[in-house]
Amino acid sequence: MNKEKPCVCIIVENLPVPLDRRVWQQSCALRDAGYEVVVICPQMRGFNESEEVIDDIQVYRHWISEEAGEVGGFLREYSSALWGEFKLLWKAWRRHRFDIVHLCNPPDLLFLVAAPYKLTGTRIIYDVHDICPEMFEAKFGKRGLLYWAVRAAEWATHFFADVVIATNESVRNIALSRGGQVPDNVFVVRTAPKITDTRAEPEPALKKTRKHLVSYVGVMGNADGVRYIIEAAHHLVNISGRDDIQFLLMGSGPEYDKLVALRNELGLIDFIDLPGRVSNEFLFTALQTMDLGVSSDPINPYNDHCTMNKVLEYMTFAKPQVMFDLKEGRFSAGDAARYVPENSAQALGQAIADLLDDPEERERMGRLGHERFHSLLNWEKSVDQLKAAYTYALG
Repeated sequence: MNKEKPCVCIIVENLPVPLDRRVWQQSCALRDAGYEVVVICPQMRGFNESEEVIDDIQVYRHWISEEAGEVGGFLREYSSALWGEFKLLWKAWRRHRFDIVHLCNPPDLLFLVAAPYKLTGTRIIYDVHDICPEMFEAKFGKRGLLYWAVRAAEWATHFFADVVIATNESVRNIALSRGGQVPDNVFVVRTAPKITDTRAEPEPALKKTRKHLVSYVGVMGNADGVRYIIEAAHHLVNISGRDDIQFLLMGSGPEYDKLVALRNELGLIDFIDLPGRVSNEFLFTALQTMDLGVSSDPINPYNDHCTMNKVLEYMTFAKPQVMFDLKEGRFSAGDAARYVPENSAQALGQAIADLLDDPEERERMGRLGHERFHSLLNWEKSVDQLKAAYTYALG
């Protein structure tokens, strides 16, 4: 136990570290700022060590039930995770005597594990990665008793939190209105990629001899809209007869197998590559090679409040993009994106085609996006806010 410096215990449930890039970047920033950092996360996606130290950060991992797509599955997942978090937080307390517990949702149930430690003087930071009520509604398409249970859990987490971290101004406004927080308690720490070197060389082979490469990078779940890209490719290739566009859709998730099947069913094997999760080296090469990126998250109240990491990654590499018209997406990209006003694969495909056919506009949008990212949205600015939140929490 090292009490020469303050200790923070970060709990994240839906991804392990270092795979969860936001949590890992925060962990490294806090370590560099002089904190002892402990992370509790699940065993999944190849990160199965129950305990290890990575770059001077202590990581504990617990078993979790498989990712689920229905209500019963979510209940099994969350109950198994809470039990693992309860045990590991007690272990972390005995070993490290943390000063702060940093809760990363979803779900908004982690207060059940952390709240008892407030009796020891421990401060609680609530890091709102997702607005869970809207996420629930987007997944299941309806409200109901469970929706209001999720709203109650969100309120309870705000009640126990000493400080709230929001990913953007939309989430901050929800913390103030629905969560009952006061402005001084809420800090905006934007999600932003920490890419220090964008000098990867383009790889023409990724284009498969075609003129253009259109790329997507991100999660492939039922709420991420990747199906729209495949259906847009169908409109462009099979209906409009274009044979000059190659698609590269990078990422993994619960819908991956269904998306591969859809691509095959539509006869697009030669036009759409789905390599799954890729290395940073491959990703950076792809981002450097592509002509434009796509952010396919559909228009709904949940996505309207989300800052999408992929949007910022495209901007980092000075690439224009096409996206559905979302409030926070528009704030992030500004004039670096072409916005599609409705959830339509055909409209998405047409926007992609129009931008591919206008190289001067692509160059202009890419330049504006690169400038906007580095002047307003880079990770270093977020680190300043993160450190301010911690200073305020320790009072």
